Amino acid sequence: MTDTGKYHLPAGSSADDDYDVLVTPESAGWGYSGLRILTLKPGEAHALSTRNSEFLVLPLTGSCTVTTDGKAFELAGRTGVFASTTDFAYLPAESEALISSASGGTFALPAARTGRSSLSARYGPKETVPVELRGAGACSRQVNNYCLPGTFDAEQLLVCEVLTPGSNWSSYPPHKHDETRTDEAGNPVESELEEIYYFQIDGGEHAFGYQRVYGTEDRPIDVLAEVRSGDTVLIPHGWHGPSVAAPGYDLYYLNVMAGPGQDRAWLICDDPAHGWVRTTWDTQDIDDRLPFGENQ
Repeated sequence: MTDTGKYHLPAGSSADDDYDVLVTPESAGWGYSGLRILTLKPGEAHALSTRNSEFLVLPLTGSCTVTTDGKAFELAGRTGVFASTTDFAYLPAESEALISSASGGTFALPAARTGRSSLSARYGPKETVPVELRGAGACSRQVNNYCLPGTFDAEQLLVCEVLTPGSNWSSYPPHKHDETRTDEAGNPVESELEEIYYFQIDGGEHAFGYQRVYGTEDRPIDVLAEVRSGDTVLIPHGWHGPSVAAPGYDLYYLNVMAGPGQDRAWLICDDPAHGWVRTTWDTQDIDDRLPFGENQ
């Protein structure tokens, strides 16, 4: 029997009165990573208490105003996740914020539980978000690096988006980041991070993709999920990948990561059985369907 039912949350299955998706460290059974998906109708507002976690407010569709600590951040947002990157706001732990939207929209609220709050609420301009084209050939994908080491400061939180053209594979070769390891010289080579994948798929109600997660000998996990728009997959440990975009359907996922490391490192280790695939990219072109939308 697989663990798919435990770690694959189909659209609507983790909703409550306020959120389309609600994943907390408690509901996930781990220590740090969280995600909420908030939909506001035109003119609606939502009060958010961050408590012991830091948050981003990241528009998926639509625009909003984030008011906190006497500041108001106007987020112009976007028409959809395949249209462009977006501006965003950062909220530290122990904050009170109001998220309001005159025209309505859907907003991702990635979160990380943190034991400190040394940063202030800040605005993240769309123009400063690094857009990376990763891989080549059928492994070509686009990565929007919102809140990673070197792109935006946070305490524990790591956030990026991955967009994969139909028929391509991303999150490949399969990799993991579930333990803190160093090499023989003492250099860090892997960091411990819990991860959440939140999916949207272009192409209507029948659009789909696939997500694989599998374990090591001493830490088993076995997930093979057919994913659709609004689905979430939790990755507490193990090798994850590929994320497969079915032919005809472009695949989007939001990655949220956090862990116990105080240096906020994102260090991954490829599955040795498949890491050789990276060497084939040198002789292939990047898929000419990338980048998506306004980033072209």
